[in-house]
Amino acid sequence: MTQPPHDEPTARSTEELREQVEHTRHELGGTAEALAAGAGVPARAQEKAAELREQAALKAGEVRAKAAEAASRLQEKLPDPVKDTAARTASQARARAARAAQVWQDKAPEPVRVRAAQGASAARDNRGLLLAAGAVVAAWLMFRRKG
Repeated sequence: MTQPPHDEPTARSTEELREQVEHTRHELGGTAEALAAGAGVPARAQEKAAELREQAALKAGEVRAKAAEAASRLQEKLPDPVKDTAARTASQARARAARAAQVWQDKAPEPVRVRAAQGASAARDNRGLLLAAGAVVAAWLMFRRKG
């Protein structure tokens, strides 16, 4: 909006001045509505993000529960000799992993060790999610072979 110079009258009559005031009010109301609508967008986006996070957490909980149930059923069906062999193999694998970790610590460059430690920390922090994903993959492989 441009404004006329201050020494010139803006309206020739009172009625014209009222019309200008009403027009200005209308424009200002539209501008205020547009600003209010624009201000609501970030708030709505944050609400939607919170809603999606909640849905994702619920779904992750469901997946974890199903994976734990599948793992439990699988473990119940295993014969004792297989369970014993699995326990022995797991123990041997842990021992080999410990030896490999020691070699890694001795020979890996410092920046690589730092990044690996960060990755291991992230994996420990998300252990439940990783275990659930592993169980889901194992269940999927089992069902795929049956079909």
